[in-house]
Amino acid sequence: MSRIDVPVLVVGGGPVGMMAGLLLDRVGVGALVAERRAGPQRAPAAHVVSARTFEICRQAGLDMESILGAAKDPADAGHVNFVTRLAGDLIGRLPFERQGNECFAHTPTPLRNLSQHRFEPILADAFTKREHASLRYEMQWESSEQDGTEVRSLLRDLVTNETAEVHSRYVIAADGAGSRVRTSLGIEIQGPPRLQSFLMIHLEADLRAFVKDRPGVLHFVMDPEASGSFVAHDLDRDWVFMHRVDGDAVSEKDFDEATCLSLVRDAIGADAPMRLLHRGIWHMSAQVAERIREGRVFLAGDAAHRFPPTGGLGLNSGIQDVHGLVWKLAAVESGWAGSELLETYGAERIPVAHNNMQQSLENAIKMALIPQALGTDQEPTSAQMHARLAESEGRAAADKAVEEQTTHFDMLGLQLGYAYEAGALVPDGTEAPQPVSPRIFEPSARPGARLPHAWLFFPAGEHRGTRLSSLDLIRSDSMTLLSFSEHEAWQDAAEAVEGTPLIHHSVGVDVEDADETFRELCGLSEGGAILVRPDQHVAARFFARSDASRDSPGNALANVLGQILSRLELCST
Repeated sequence: MSRIDVPVLVVGGGPVGMMAGLLLDRVGVGALVAERRAGPQRAPAAHVVSARTFEICRQAGLDMESILGAAKDPADAGHVNFVTRLAGDLIGRLPFERQGNECFAHTPTPLRNLSQHRFEPILADAFTKREHASLRYEMQWESSEQDGTEVRSLLRDLVTNETAEVHSRYVIAADGAGSRVRTSLGIEIQGPPRLQSFLMIHLEADLRAFVKDRPGVLHFVMDPEASGSFVAHDLDRDWVFMHRVDGDAVSEKDFDEATCLSLVRDAIGADAPMRLLHRGIWHMSAQVAERIREGRVFLAGDAAHRFPPTGGLGLNSGIQDVHGLVWKLAAVESGWAGSELLETYGAERIPVAHNNMQQSLENAIKMALIPQALGTDQEPTSAQMHARLAESEGRAAADKAVEEQTTHFDMLGLQLGYAYEAGALVPDGTEAPQPVSPRIFEPSARPGARLPHAWLFFPAGEHRGTRLSSLDLIRSDSMTLLSFSEHEAWQDAAEAVEGTPLIHHSVGVDVEDADETFRELCGLSEGGAILVRPDQHVAARFFARSDASRDSPGNALANVLGQILSRLELCST
């Protein structure tokens, strides 16, 4: 048995596990990502990559040109269609999220459809250029045991059958919904394990001719005699058809190639050349782990939570998990934060997981409104559907039911506006905004929120005139202080802090804030500043408009750093 020593072992090499490894490398912490598969995902799975996830990719130093180049053009993937059959009549059509230029007011990287089987190879390739992180396929986690100083894990090489004992300071379990790591820890996952079951049929086919002048990424077939949903990973060659089945009565073996292709042709409503690539049965669930930390082991992604796919929140939530975790592990390991900081991981991420699960469930439930409007929930026949659509009353009911799905496909407020109410932050006394709709995004620099994006410019030097996002000011390996006036006082305060990596930017001097847009978004009064964590979430806001206190910058900064980083020696007496 060989021995491997590494600061962090990441179990699972999907997008969440790989992102954990890449983020750890970015902050100079060694990581081994172990994945039991032989290589990246081959069959399509998730396909929605949110603006926030792209922002994290950007901060992780990934090749954004390659990533965005692999995403689908909104011209092809910017809508969702509800149809009788794929080649049949259009029942309704909605925009699929906000992917246009208007999004640049809120993010430097708008949402795109980027299929997981195209995303994973790009992430895997990034490891070849990294110094501190490695990715090993065909390595299966067998067991772990921990004490107060380390975790000892047994990995098995599935090619040679040899074993290795990995000694690490921490383990991140990103090993999927059936997480063996989570099970070994005795952590219960709460919520229904099976809401519905689906047959997934992956096809090589050119179906563009059937969508005609209504391209889109999702096509819901509402004919009850051929129902299902098409996911267009590429209109010209790469499709998935999802067909609901009884997960207790059937298995993958019940669907041979001829049966699968017959189901697809029925849903198209026409014949077409196609080749079956993969098929499998999966189960929709809605679950969140009762806790996502056990000592030195942390759960992330599907190991920590599972959502219905109605909203595309699974992959994105998992990447947000590790984004929020990695900086804390690095801070504790580097000695600029106390170990109590790690306790905030669950306090921050579990409420977000519950919220995302609930929204995904609501989206799924609302989908039932369309068959109800068509009467096919009571009489599941093609004739009933067409008869209902032929009636003015039925047509109006169908239009209204489709309109009810708008939130399902427009959740910018949820994707960018999630905020932590407790954790590694110091509240500033302002009240949490009451959510009106997942669609509405109101940028905020309230502690716990993601730093508002605004376009800034370098006023001088070799980069003069270069545009950057305010998010680009935030390094992944240090705290960041942004002052908007009284810059010298804040600079003195930053320099007085000992033992904490802290970067100070004078907004309006180091970078231009045109029309003070950024300052307005941050809600600051004269002399104000904000402290931002490495994961781009606001840790503290000084001199907010609602805050009448005027502690000195030095005391204010030292006190909040002491509280956030569990270092009481920084707090003034």
